[in-house]
Amino acid sequence: MTQTLKTKVLIIGAGTGGYVAGIRCGQLGLDTVLVDGSDGLGGTCLNVGCIPSKAIIHAAGKYETVLKAAGDGTLGITASDPAIDLSRTVAWKDGIVKKLNNGVAALLKKSKVRVIKGWASFADAKTCTVTTDDGDIRITAEHVILATGSEPVELPFLPFGGDVISSTEALSLDAVPGKLVVVGGGYIGLELGIAFRKLGAQVAIVEMADRILPLYDKALTDPVMKWLTNHGVGLHLGARAGGFGDGKLSITTRDGAPLQLDADKVLVTVGRRPRTKGWGLENMGVTMAGPFVKTDDRCATNMKNVWAVGDLTGEPMLAHKGSAQGEVVAEIIAGHDKRFNPVTIAAVCFTEPEIVSAGLGPLDVEGRDDVITSVFPLAAIGRALAIEAGEDGGFVRVLASKTDHRILGVQAVGQHVAELSNSFAQMMEMGAVLEDVAGVIHVHPTLGEAFHEATLRALGHAIHI
Repeated sequence: MTQTLKTKVLIIGAGTGGYVAGIRCGQLGLDTVLVDGSDGLGGTCLNVGCIPSKAIIHAAGKYETVLKAAGDGTLGITASDPAIDLSRTVAWKDGIVKKLNNGVAALLKKSKVRVIKGWASFADAKTCTVTTDDGDIRITAEHVILATGSEPVELPFLPFGGDVISSTEALSLDAVPGKLVVVGGGYIGLELGIAFRKLGAQVAIVEMADRILPLYDKALTDPVMKWLTNHGVGLHLGARAGGFGDGKLSITTRDGAPLQLDADKVLVTVGRRPRTKGWGLENMGVTMAGPFVKTDDRCATNMKNVWAVGDLTGEPMLAHKGSAQGEVVAEIIAGHDKRFNPVTIAAVCFTEPEIVSAGLGPLDVEGRDDVITSVFPLAAIGRALAIEAGEDGGFVRVLASKTDHRILGVQAVGQHVAELSNSFAQMMEMGAVLEDVAGVIHVHPTLGEAFHEATLRALGHAIHI
């Protein structure tokens, strides 16, 4: 017999958009049901994306440090016979994921959100049936929040399975592949490719564009390119991947020549797409914007009291965007006057070195003569030199309006610069001008001093250059 359930708010998807919406709904006293049908509490980010990948990246960095200490050593530190047992590394990573899973479950319980494990299928905009291990549950709701997230794009000639893997499988390998070919030179492919190179794999990157990270300007990607070259990563730019068999990936080079690349594993990272199939979206009557669900600045769809958040709503497909949208929708349902209209959503590539971008970059203002652009090198920052982060070409760059000095964008590339991203976004969200940042006494010694110096340089009086 099908169980029936009515609720004020029904949330589909327990990723960063969905579970944050659930917690906020609960805090606001809204009767809320959260249906979790795919990756688990925390969604892609917590289970098979942001968190586990950063754990593997961290472990790879530590292993690389130990390797550097072998032989003659580094910084006066020596070590012998370093080795990596990836199965133990993955077990450690899984422990972090489990701990965070349990934390999300506890927070939802604290907020009195009912969590149902199962896959939903909508019959109309406000009614779905959830298939669970204990039978079907038919749910009707006054408000529906769609937060189904996204999934890796599969290439028809390189279907996932066996030695052709997505980022999900790459994060759970039990051994470092001898030879890894990464198809796709975007941030996911480069983050994982660099990590596996540090762990000892021979790595090759196949990218259709003429350079890596094509969405970023060349100045930001050059230090990453330098690292890849110096560490023997094979780069096949302007190339197209073909089929895989007998341990070889067929590619067509920039010049049109066929080439076979030896590969124990082929990691396909050519993008992600919104998860719109298999749960009855077509029965809900919502308007689409290409592959995404169309929403306004309240995260509302064209159907009354049907909302959408996160990757389902379009670029940027970032966890922190989904979380912010989830909070906004919960507060709107509770009667608050809210809008989702951020000045910027900062993004980070956890490559080697890291890249941060917030707001406008040089490509966005090309040809304009009303913008000040100021760059300050990390090589002139004492903290960077003291942590071996000053010799890879890293910098902080600020773009501002010539007329009123309002900050239009901030970018950085360098080791550990990810931690500067919140400062960049905060200043832009507050409408800061160059003088605001210049007037803040930045702590010494920190990497954040480069942000200070970049604004001073924009004003014509940098101190340390």
